[in-house]
Amino acid sequence: MKDAIAINNELTVATLQVTPEQLHQAVQAGFHSVLNLRAPDEPGFLDDEQVQAEAAGLHYENTPVKPMMLDDGLVAQILQQIERLPKPALLHCGSGLRAGLMASLYVAMQQGWTADRTVEIAQTLGLKWPAQPALKQVCERVCQY
Repeated sequence: MKDAIAINNELTVATLQVTPEQLHQAVQAGFHSVLNLRAPDEPGFLDDEQVQAEAAGLHYENTPVKPMMLDDGLVAQILQQIERLPKPALLHCGSGLRAGLMASLYVAMQQGWTADRTVEIAQTLGLKWPAQPALKQVCERVCQY
């Protein structure tokens, strides 16, 4: 899928807002669900994304995440949500930052990674969230081993 980074066999992060065409491509590529981390008031939010995703045969969930409002409770909620999603799952936001962070944290928790290891893997994969101080701080809070 164009503009996407595979985190592992279960999770892929779209680095841009997905289009209806990409939702259909996701089904053809074997995805079973989509988690949208964008808020409906964000510019470029696809108002009928749920309808489009479900029409394509995907399980769809939307949990709005504002980067400055990303507290530990919301992170825990999203990580539980990712756990429940039918896999493989496609996560997205507007730029891939929030989705990349959440996918990274999910895998880090499964693998028992430290924050440094999580950042290192994210950078190796080409994820951009480690360059954002607020998002890196979330990782450091969550990955305290």
